[in-house]
Amino acid sequence: MHAGRTVFAQLMDLVPRHEFRRIVRQFKGEHRVRRLSCWEQFLCMAFAQLTFRESLRDIEACLRSLGPTLYHSGFRRRIARSTLADANERRSWKMYESIALSLLARARTLYRDDRFLEEIEGATYALDSTIIELCLKLYPWARAANHLKTAAGVKMHTLLDVQSQLPVYARVTEANISDIRILSELMFEPGAFYILDRGYTGFLHLKRIDNAGAFFVIRAKRDLRFARVYSHATSKTDTIRVDQTIVLLVPRSREEYPDHLRRIKVVDPVNHRSLVFLTNNFELEASTIGELYRLRWKIELFFKWIKQHLRIKAFYGTSPNAVSTQIWIALSIFALVAIVKKELRLEHSLYTILQILSLTLFEKEPLNHVLTRTDFNNDSLITTKQLSLFIN
Repeated sequence: MHAGRTVFAQLMDLVPRHEFRRIVRQFKGEHRVRRLSCWEQFLCMAFAQLTFRESLRDIEACLRSLGPTLYHSGFRRRIARSTLADANERRSWKMYESIALSLLARARTLYRDDRFLEEIEGATYALDSTIIELCLKLYPWARAANHLKTAAGVKMHTLLDVQSQLPVYARVTEANISDIRILSELMFEPGAFYILDRGYTGFLHLKRIDNAGAFFVIRAKRDLRFARVYSHATSKTDTIRVDQTIVLLVPRSREEYPDHLRRIKVVDPVNHRSLVFLTNNFELEASTIGELYRLRWKIELFFKWIKQHLRIKAFYGTSPNAVSTQIWIALSIFALVAIVKKELRLEHSLYTILQILSLTLFEKEPLNHVLTRTDFNNDSLITTKQLSLFIN
């Protein structure tokens, strides 16, 4: 029942409390904790994400201004910024990583029926990373994000389910960690497609994908050395210029990937730009392979969305633990908004839902009413009781 309960409390009900408590016990998150529980820490950080708070002082002032509403939203005591800062610095961010991944897994099950390419039966994933820049003076532990060593940051590596546009796997590392190292940590799903940029070119890892019974589509490097084994027929009117079966020539590369590869060259008729792909799939049409790689752009849109609409570019703490905690709780909010959109069958975009929630968090109305409200008053239509200034 929503009676007497705020929109914020109803939204937080989507986080399974038994799962939350299990994860907290697993990481001993409340060992010797006297004041702020992990749940209240999560609520504070979720509130900050949903209302776009600027600082810990801002969070403290806004929460205290709510008065009795604070209790009905799940908080059991007044929040002090020093206590919240200590919690963000000392309590393991891995708790919130597990919670975020659990919520994202739940959200993905709601989007399973969405299809984008009829030719693809298995799942399709896009792997990439983005750098979240930090100030080197405030975050001296952050490694340099470029070769000039003038910028610092953390890197978020993400495996995105293209169908649901939700992350399957994410990891936050120092900015100088190579993308290709993440491939060694992944378990590959048989029959699935993995779309990669050329920064992930490592034939030993690509062979692991092939051995798992999965497929990859990756941009080829310009200096790739290969020998053509066979050329497949292509249409002159098509955007496909080359469709070949090849073998690698560099001894080390051939040792790591001794089997045949398929090389496809696609020309973009709009930008007049050619792209070359490598894949281990020999069954799909070459044009479908090109369409698959085009879907990699969805992960770029995902990175753009979370940087623009979540609080992950300015942080409430300067320690590595505080930064990671904030990123993972931000991803939890992203998952909750995605769950609300699907469960309530909303046509609004995720951005619109987030904006509505930011303004209605502490209203005591059903969540579905707040997000589906269509009633409005148009003053120009209400004229029956309006006095006329002028008399004819």
